[in-house]
Amino acid sequence: MPKNIRGLSYAFLGVLIFSFTLPMVKLALPGFSPWTLTFGRAALAGLLAAILLKRARVKFPEKKLIGPLLITAGGIVIGWPILTTLALTETTSAHAAVITAGLPLATAVLAVFRLHEKVPKAFWAAALVGTFTLVIYAWLNGGQEGSSLKADLFLVGAVVAAAIGYAEGAILSKVMPGWQVVSWCVVLTLPLTMPYFLISLWLGRETHSITSVSLLAFLFTAFGSMYFGFFAWYRGLSELGVARGSQVQLVQSLLTLLWSALLLGEIVTGKTLVAASVVVVCVAITQKVRLVSRVEVN
Repeated sequence: MPKNIRGLSYAFLGVLIFSFTLPMVKLALPGFSPWTLTFGRAALAGLLAAILLKRARVKFPEKKLIGPLLITAGGIVIGWPILTTLALTETTSAHAAVITAGLPLATAVLAVFRLHEKVPKAFWAAALVGTFTLVIYAWLNGGQEGSSLKADLFLVGAVVAAAIGYAEGAILSKVMPGWQVVSWCVVLTLPLTMPYFLISLWLGRETHSITSVSLLAFLFTAFGSMYFGFFAWYRGLSELGVARGSQVQLVQSLLTLLWSALLLGEIVTGKTLVAASVVVVCVAITQKVRLVSRVEVN
């Protein structure tokens, strides 16, 4: 299989898993506090990662990699989960999709500055059209409902955090397999996430109303969104390049809106086909342009 097709397949698989995150968080919130959900998903992923790393006999990362791993963890393990969860206590997942539609573009910008990827004008044009299409579409399909300044600020912060985590993680994927990158991220943060998870679980023992739906949604965010999704995602970014690979995530907002409609009953109209067609064309254009990157892990 050609490298670009293989990379695209991995990236799309990661996006497919990630697209369930916002609806699953929304489903889990009635049963868990935002803090229990945030730290719990990272703690459970960390326990599983520790087991897999030990079974695979993976050596502890070199000292020079600890800093980049912690930066990556700050974005994908701490920043994005905390900020999106807090936002979803104030707004709908459809509205969240409006703001998070900017994540692929933010990641591409970071790829230029951090990874020195050379990106032609055609790429930026397609990325901008795809992003604005998603924003307008999400806004018209329930995204205008539940708007609040606090939620929007949380979501903007989440986008920045995730973009940093994606870019730094992709750099690390050049020196270790993607599954090890995310594994070490959740393992290194266990001293923070596990105590906070247990404390929040104890403090909220009388207010948590855990149901089978909220529990399953919580477990998905832990093992799907927080862990296994990154196996494929970092592999895809490593093979495609961060700027190009990030644009596959344009599809994520559309998928999130679809799952929001099916699982939560949120509003999605017949304009989906038009928006999806524009986004697919934009993604196709970003995959055809030639990119060059030069980066080393310091």
